[in-house]
Amino acid sequence: MKRLVLGTLLALAFAAPLHADDAPPRLLPTPEQAQAAYLGSMFLSRYHYAIQPLDDALSARIFERYLKNLDPEHLYFTQADIASFEPWRSSLDDAILLGRLEAPFAIHERLAARNAERLAYARSLLEASFDFTTPESIALDRSKAPWPADDAEARDLWRKRVKNDWLRLKLAGQDDKAIRETLGKRYDNALARSRRVRGDDVFQIFMNAYTGTIEPHTSYLGRGSADSFDITMRLSLVGIGAVLQERDEYITVRELSPGGPAARSGKLAVGDRIVGVGQGPDTPLTDVVGNRVDEVVKLIRGTKDTPVVLDILPADAGPDGAHRQITLVRDTIRLEEQAAKKKVLNAGPGDSGPRIGVITLPGFYEDFQGRRSGDKDYRSASRDVARLIEELKGDKVDGLILDLRNNGGGSLREAVELTGLFIDQGPVVQQRRADGKIEVESDEKAGTAWDGPMAVMINRGSASASEILAAALQDYGRAVIIGETSFGKGTVQSLINLDQIARSDTPRYGELKMTIAQFFRVNGGTTQLKGVTPDIRFPSAFDDAEFGETAFDNALPWREIPAARYTPAGTLGSVLPELQRRHDTRIQSDKAFKELQDDVAEALRLKAARSLSLVEAERRKEKDAREARLRARNTQDAAALRDDGLQSGERSLSAELDSEKALKGRKDTPLDEAVNIVGDAAGLLAAKQARR
Repeated sequence: MKRLVLGTLLALAFAAPLHADDAPPRLLPTPEQAQAAYLGSMFLSRYHYAIQPLDDALSARIFERYLKNLDPEHLYFTQADIASFEPWRSSLDDAILLGRLEAPFAIHERLAARNAERLAYARSLLEASFDFTTPESIALDRSKAPWPADDAEARDLWRKRVKNDWLRLKLAGQDDKAIRETLGKRYDNALARSRRVRGDDVFQIFMNAYTGTIEPHTSYLGRGSADSFDITMRLSLVGIGAVLQERDEYITVRELSPGGPAARSGKLAVGDRIVGVGQGPDTPLTDVVGNRVDEVVKLIRGTKDTPVVLDILPADAGPDGAHRQITLVRDTIRLEEQAAKKKVLNAGPGDSGPRIGVITLPGFYEDFQGRRSGDKDYRSASRDVARLIEELKGDKVDGLILDLRNNGGGSLREAVELTGLFIDQGPVVQQRRADGKIEVESDEKAGTAWDGPMAVMINRGSASASEILAAALQDYGRAVIIGETSFGKGTVQSLINLDQIARSDTPRYGELKMTIAQFFRVNGGTTQLKGVTPDIRFPSAFDDAEFGETAFDNALPWREIPAARYTPAGTLGSVLPELQRRHDTRIQSDKAFKELQDDVAEALRLKAARSLSLVEAERRKEKDAREARLRARNTQDAAALRDDGLQSGERSLSAELDSEKALKGRKDTPLDEAVNIVGDAAGLLAAKQARR
C-alpha cells in the first residue's frame, strides 16, 4: 500500500524519548504477560480454524512480522540492528511457551533508542536551510525497501522527510520562523509521546505479530482494547459525556455529548483542559498533564451515579491561568453517533420524484450482556433498523437504501437477524468449522419488516457482517447491490476471555479474538478474498493489492461448498439491465458524478507514483493545479481540502472542528446516484405490477 498521499504526507507521529540524550524508559515483561502469552498459544495451536504449530518455522515468521509492525517503513532500524536480532529469529516460540519475553521487549527498546536518535536529528535540521531547487525526491512507500545500511543512510532518509515537512508548510504560506516553530513543536511532541509507551503496549504489538502471522483477523486485545471493543458493541459507557483529545501536553475537551453529565452541568466547555482527576470530593487529585488520553479516560469512567472531580484549565486561560474544580456525576452515555440513522431523499430532480428512505449503519452492534440478562430494551443493530423502517413507512417512502459503506462488521447474529428483516424465513449464511462441519444460520421469524424495492450500498471498507447481509440479499434477489467490491473477509471470529480461562477475578490477561470458522453464501460461494461484487459498480480508488483481504500475505484461500436450500424472493433481477442502462445514461451528463470519476482517476495516479519530488517549483505547480480544479467546482470544497501542511492536533481546535464540519457537509455523490437507482427500481416494479 502506498503509505503517503499528497496532502497527508510524512506524519512524524512516532514515539521517542523526551530528550535524545536520555535513556529510553526501561520496559520489562510481567508475569501476567507471560501467562497471557502461554494461554493464548494453547488456544491458537489447538482451536484456531487454521491450526499451525508454534515451532521454529512459525517463530521466524513472527520475528519478521514483529519487525514489520515496529518499523513498517524501514526508517528506524539499520541493517546492523536487524543482524543483532537474528539470534532470536528461531526462539520466539520458546519465548511464548516458556514465558521468557525479554527478546521482544529488547527489540522494542532498540526501537525506542532509534526513535530518540532519528527525531533528535530531525529537530537539529530545523536550524539549517533547505535548497528546494535540488533535483531529488522522497519514496512514497518504503515497506519493501531494505533497511538503511547504516546511520548515515538513515539520516539521509530523515533529512528528506524533514525537507518534505518543511516544503508542505512553505507551500501552505508559512514563513521560515513559523515553520521552525511548527516542526519543532511537532518533533518535540513526538519525542514526548514515547514516554507514554507502556509495557502493555509492547506486549500487545508482539502478541499481534504472533496472531497476525497465523491469520489476518486473529488478534490479541489487551485490557484496554477489550474494554473498547465491548463499548463499541454496546454503544454505551458510563462516564461524563466528553470526547477528549491529546493536544500538546494537555487532555483537551473536543466535544460534549448532548444530554450527558458534562453538557447538562454547563461547567465544562469545548477547549477546556483537564489537568487533574479525583474520584470524589474528599479524594486527592491525580495530576494528568502529559498523560495519555486513554489513561485519563480510565480515571474519568467508572460506576454509574458516582462523582468524579475534574481540575480544569479553562480554554481561554494561559498555562499559568487560574484553575477551577468541578464535580460531575457519572451516568450512562449512549453513543448515538455510532448507531443506525435514517433520512429521506427524493430521487430525480426537484422534490417530486420517488421518496427513498436511507438507513446508515456504521456497525453490527449488539449489547451481548443486556441480551443475556433478559433486558427487554437491550441495544442492537437489527432492533434499531427495524424501528427506523417503521418510521420510514410512516414517512411514505417508495424505496429503501441500507448504507453499509465502511461498515467493518460486528455481531454475526445481528447480520442474520438484520437480513431477516427483508426475507420471509430461510438460510442467511453457512459456517464451515475447522473439522469440516457445516452449519446453516437461518432467519426463523416469519414475515418481513420491508418487502419493497431496496438497495444495499457497499464499498471496499464494507467487511464481514456487511458482506454476509449484502451477499444474502443479492442471492435472494431482494436488493440491488451498489458501489465497490467489498473487503473480502469471509471468516468468523470468537472472543476468548483469558481471565475466565485463568479463573482470575480481576482483569489481568486480556482477550483473544480468534478465527474459528469460514462463512459461505447461501449459494455455496464465499466472500473470502473475492468480496461481494456489486450489481451496479461505482468508481473505486482502491485496487485489490492495496486494501482488502487480498492485500494480506496469509489470508485464507477462497473455496466453495454446496449451496443451501433457499428460494429467491425478489424480482429485482428482472429490472437490473434497465437499471444499469439508466444509470449509464444518467452519469454521462451528471457533473457531480463526472467529478467523482475524475477524483478517483487522480487518486489512482498519485498512488501509482513511486516517489514525490522535493523541488518546490514542481510541487507548487501540482498544488496550484489541484486547488484550481477544486475551486472550479466549489469554493467551500477547495478551502476544506486545501493542504495546510499541518497534522491533527496542530491546528486550533476551532479550525479543526470547522474543517471536519465542512467535510461532513460535502455532497455525497454516490448516495445521490444510489437514490436515483432505487427510485428507478420503484417505478419499474410499480409499472410491472400494474401490467399484471
